[in-house]
Amino acid sequence: MASGGGYGDPSQKIDYVFKVVLIGDSAVGKSQILARYARNEFSLDSKATIGVEFQTRTLVIDHKSVKAQIWDTAGQERYRAVTSAYYRGAVGAMLVYDITRRQTFDHIPRWLEELRAHADKNIVIILIGNKSDLEDQRAIPTEDAREFAEKEGLFFLETSAFNATNVESAFSTVLNEIFNIVNKKSLAVSEEQDHGSLAGKKIDIVPGPGQVIPKKSIMCCNS
Repeated sequence: MASGGGYGDPSQKIDYVFKVVLIGDSAVGKSQILARYARNEFSLDSKATIGVEFQTRTLVIDHKSVKAQIWDTAGQERYRAVTSAYYRGAVGAMLVYDITRRQTFDHIPRWLEELRAHADKNIVIILIGNKSDLEDQRAIPTEDAREFAEKEGLFFLETSAFNATNVESAFSTVLNEIFNIVNKKSLAVSEEQDHGSLAGKKIDIVPGPGQVIPKKSIMCCNS
C-alpha cells in the first residue's frame, strides 16, 4: 500500500512519471492550487493562464521516486480546442470549480465529458471545490458536489489554495491511487510471467525519466 508522499531528492532516479491535468473554468484557482502544491506559494494578483503551463514535483511513495508532472490548462473557451490535446497521456485529473460561483460547478459535467472523450478511460479523477476559505460566500453546498462525485465515480475534496487547506491531500489522493493501480498491474503481470502465461510478449511497465504511463499500456492480454 502506498504511503504518504513527500518531497524527494531531485538528483535521485525517477521510478515513475505521472501526468496530471488541472481543468475547470477560468479563475477557479487552478494555477493557485498548482503553485501552492509545487512551490508552496500563493499570489493575490495571479493572472489568467494562457494556453497550457506545467510544473513538476518529485515525491516518494512507498520507497519509489515519483515525478508528478502537473499541467495547468486555461479555462477560457478560446483555448479549449488547443488544450484538449494535452489530455492525452494523462493518468490523473483534477476537476476544479469555485464554491462561490455556481456557474463554475454547473459547467463541471461539460468539462468531465470533454476529459473522458480525450483521456484514457481509466484516468483517476478528483472533483475539487476550491476557495473553501470563502465559506460566507458559498454558492454550492458541499453535499451537492459530493453527490455528483459519487454518481460519477470521482474522488472529492474541498480545498483552499489561499490557506493551503487540503491541497496536499488532493494531490496525494490522486497520485497514491495512480501508484496503487500501477503496482497492482505490475504485480498481475509478474504473476502471469511466473506462470508462463505471457507467451513471450513484451511488457513495458516501468518508464524511463520523462515518460508518462497511460494505464492502458500497463495491461497485457492474449490476442
